[in-house]
Amino acid sequence: MADDEVPFRSLYRRFRPQRFAEVRGQDHVVLALTNAVRDDRVGHAYLFSGPRGTGKTSTARILAKALNCGQGKDGEPCGVCPSCVAVEQGTSLDVHELDAASNNGVEAMRDLVSRAALGTPGRHKIYIVDEVHMLSTAASNALLKTLEEPPAHVIFVLATTDPQKVLPTIRSRTQHFEFRLLTGDVLSGLLADVNEAAGLHVAPEAIDLVVRRGKGSARDALSVLDQVAAAGGVDDESPVTDDAVEGLCERDAGRVLVAVAGACGAGRDPRRLAADLVDHLRNAFLLTQAPNLVAVPDEERDRLAEQAHRMGPAALVRGIETLGRAQIDMRDALDPRIVLEAALVRLARPDADTSPAAILERLERLERAASVAPPPAGGERAPAAPQPPPPPPPPPPPAGATGEPGDNRPPPRLPRPEPGGPGGVGRPATPAATPPPSPSRPAAPPLPGRRQAPPPPQRGEATSAAPPPLEHAGDPGASPAAPAASPATSPSPAGMDHPPPGAALPTRDALTKAWGDSLLSSLSGKAKARFGAGRFSAVEPGAAVFALPNTHYLGRCEEVRPEVETALASFFGVAVPLRLVVEAADADAGALSPAAPADGDQGDPDDAGDLQDFRDQGTSDRPPPAITSPEERVKRAFPGAEEVST
Repeated sequence: MADDEVPFRSLYRRFRPQRFAEVRGQDHVVLALTNAVRDDRVGHAYLFSGPRGTGKTSTARILAKALNCGQGKDGEPCGVCPSCVAVEQGTSLDVHELDAASNNGVEAMRDLVSRAALGTPGRHKIYIVDEVHMLSTAASNALLKTLEEPPAHVIFVLATTDPQKVLPTIRSRTQHFEFRLLTGDVLSGLLADVNEAAGLHVAPEAIDLVVRRGKGSARDALSVLDQVAAAGGVDDESPVTDDAVEGLCERDAGRVLVAVAGACGAGRDPRRLAADLVDHLRNAFLLTQAPNLVAVPDEERDRLAEQAHRMGPAALVRGIETLGRAQIDMRDALDPRIVLEAALVRLARPDADTSPAAILERLERLERAASVAPPPAGGERAPAAPQPPPPPPPPPPPAGATGEPGDNRPPPRLPRPEPGGPGGVGRPATPAATPPPSPSRPAAPPLPGRRQAPPPPQRGEATSAAPPPLEHAGDPGASPAAPAASPATSPSPAGMDHPPPGAALPTRDALTKAWGDSLLSSLSGKAKARFGAGRFSAVEPGAAVFALPNTHYLGRCEEVRPEVETALASFFGVAVPLRLVVEAADADAGALSPAAPADGDQGDPDDAGDLQDFRDQGTSDRPPPAITSPEERVKRAFPGAEEVST
């Protein structure tokens, strides 16, 4: 029959290797089998395992040809003798191929065992059992005895893609050879030789695409090459994949979804698109770790390296894992495209994903951004954060103080507001009680790094200033000059300088956050108990406004205000003067209860007597007298009523 009358055969059938030297990428197997045939040391059973399309069945046929070839040399079959030609054409009586996927029962194995002892025209009878892992347990057990001690002329070659499913008793009776996937260079060389031998005239760039789609399988790559040759070219789908990865690099979920919509609109299967994205991200990750493992053209290598640098290793690994899980979920999904889109949105928006991998990716991105931050202009060092001003020297002792250690007398308590005044509720005024003197004790040494409040006036000193009037924070009727002239507004202490004109004070939100997070808990027990009932209400030019419940709190907080301003300056790096005011909403409702110290905070021992001053100022120290008559009840129910006798 002439060559033009030969029916068409697929490339992987036409170019199936016929000699050991033609087997690509399995040198470890070829060397062992060639030496065994040459030295007449062939085993009675072999197990060939490996991925599909790596040459397991072809190598078994070559072994069968070499064992019965009459003109073989150095373990290679001649390929021209009648035995070799019969094996190549599939008509040899010495070679029996069995598909275990369709003959996996006990009867098929019994028939094979019964015919194994029969003679054969050649020197050896070779049984090639494909997909041996598909045999049932009973069929495998039926083959065990013959496989262990076959007739002298019988050789078994078992092939499988899943050796773990083969019974250990069968594996132990065979010589196990593992076939490997072909590398990119080996597969490119094979496709180039087939392209030239078959006269396909496929472009080199199309060969590179075929290599990527072959994924290391010679049969898969030759099938794709056959398809490309029939189509007269190849439709490169990498731009869609590259566009989706660009969207991941830019954290642009919209661009990713547009790329997926375009691919699905062009007829691409979402599962195939997910697999292509995984391959793309894997190649990008390998370029950052082991560039030699990536077999892609130079221009694609540069693009992958640039994308890998922008995404970072953490994002690449997370992308591979997320899309891998999506591929599993897509098997049972009603609409695989939705699963793919959801996975890509989570990758493009790490802030919307609370998984540990997403958090690690965000941290890694912040670290990389911090490591590549540009230096200041001019090559100079960045200015250091401003340091808080040094604590002022302690003021001289007031007049009347002896300065001796035993003369530390407690400060006098502020008088209670009059009942008819702003803090009262209409009860008769009572003079403020004078507390008994406390036993004297030595002064506590000043704490390092903390500004000390000036000592309070000693007992017996005259107080020249009257109680300050109430000032309501946020009062629309207050004039702009009121903070400077109002007695309720406390001026900045002598040791706290006003911030320079160019330095901006922290915002109210920053002050409130820092106050609740760390500043309040870092204060002493006295300052914490007094300032715990207030809040930052506003920030004005040159001062931060701190609102307190009533004037009593204002007076007590004034004593420890330097400590609070020092803590604020240390935290923010700029002086933050405080202006203490009284809350508008609470000025007419009486004083509030003091804030309790934090857990485990014993407070300042000097402030042990202060808690008694935080009682409700609208009540008396003594309980009201008992009402014993109906007339008294009526007078209490109607304030201002008088009893008239008739």
